[in-house]
Amino acid sequence: MNIRPSAAIRKNYNEISELCKRTGEPVFLTKNGTGDLVVMDVEAFARRESMLKLRETLLRSEEERIAGKPGHSIDESAKMMSRAIREVTDAKRG
Repeated sequence: MNIRPSAAIRKNYNEISELCKRTGEPVFLTKNGTGDLVVMDVEAFARRESMLKLRETLLRSEEERIAGKPGHSIDESAKMMSRAIREVTDAKRG
């Protein structure tokens, strides 16, 4: 976990930007020793958003399955998975 004081963003913006890009991880900024902000690379943010969207879709599908809603054929499932993979891949490209 990368933690820096909030003053670091003003003094070392380029360093923090490079750290976010190099690691793909967010940097947590503190103010007076308390968590204040999270800074992350745009590509990492887009990947995270895509993954959260995919998880929401999978959770909704699982809830529907448990509730007894009719499922999908193998071909339908394969098409849906291909679309999801394309969405994540496209998000990585930005």
